[in-house]
Amino acid sequence: MTFGAAILGCAGPRLSGAETRFFRDADPFGFILFARNIEDGAQLRALTGELRESVGRDAPIFIDQEGGRVQRLRPPLARDWPAPLDHVRQYRAHAGRAMYLRYRVIAAELRSYGIDGNCAPMLDVARPDTHRFLRNRCYGETADLVIEIGRAVAQAHLDGGVLPVIKHMPGHGLAQLDSHLALPRIEAGLDTLEDTDFAAFRPFSDQPLGMTAHLVFEALDTAPATVSKTMIALIRDRLGFDGFLMTDDISMEALSGTVRERGAASIAAGCDAVLHCNGDMTEMLGLMRAVGEMTDAAQTRAEAALAARRPAPDVDIADLAAQLEALPTERPA
Repeated sequence: MTFGAAILGCAGPRLSGAETRFFRDADPFGFILFARNIEDGAQLRALTGELRESVGRDAPIFIDQEGGRVQRLRPPLARDWPAPLDHVRQYRAHAGRAMYLRYRVIAAELRSYGIDGNCAPMLDVARPDTHRFLRNRCYGETADLVIEIGRAVAQAHLDGGVLPVIKHMPGHGLAQLDSHLALPRIEAGLDTLEDTDFAAFRPFSDQPLGMTAHLVFEALDTAPATVSKTMIALIRDRLGFDGFLMTDDISMEALSGTVRERGAASIAAGCDAVLHCNGDMTEMLGLMRAVGEMTDAAQTRAEAALAARRPAPDVDIADLAAQLEALPTERPA
């Protein structure tokens, strides 16, 4: 069975008949959920079951549950968290352990609803002028700190039976525009990129899944990384990433052309699958006609990613939270 080269959203809290039929025929690699898809625990478990039933297999179901502003599950379904950068600063010397425990809790909460993929860790290195949509979602302002925290976050997901997705490859921290609305252009030289932004991703070459960035690195190419053969080759060859590579949301306005054209360009550039989030059926129909089934190489990477998914362990969420609360904290400088 070859999967469709996409990860797709759905329109609401339950699947319509048209969506069920479409997903059956398109057979996307997986699905992604947003706040519009979430009402309560019973409904959410039913929806994740319906999504998997539509393709007849245990397809991965992703979400953005970073904590802070980007958190689709909220109380009473899941705990609220501070922004990642604020949490790292709060725990400082103990930040690695704190972020491990934080994301073990998040993983356990996600698995309780049938969600087994999370779009984290975010390995973008923050700068003073990083756009506000991104900055406090980062883990630090040095590659070393981002690597330390990123390792803890990735391992917490894997230990909790949730597939992590490292993002945004090969680095979004220099962006001064919101790529949901416009195309950031990075003027930094190759030395800066190699020593900082790209360096943060190299230690994660063995991770099962990654996500591209919609921005231009002017020192390397004039096209956004998601649709650039040069940048996808850099991710594969210079960063050494051999995992499953999805695009960031293909509907974001950093990219030009129609959704169908963007999707086709990303697959032609070397991405394994296109992420389409808004659940618009007309867009998804056109997208799937453009991207079709995965290449053999993408299928192999997809199967390897699924093999990294572990059964959800029995865990005491309250105990994990208590361990986190017991860690020493520091006042911000």
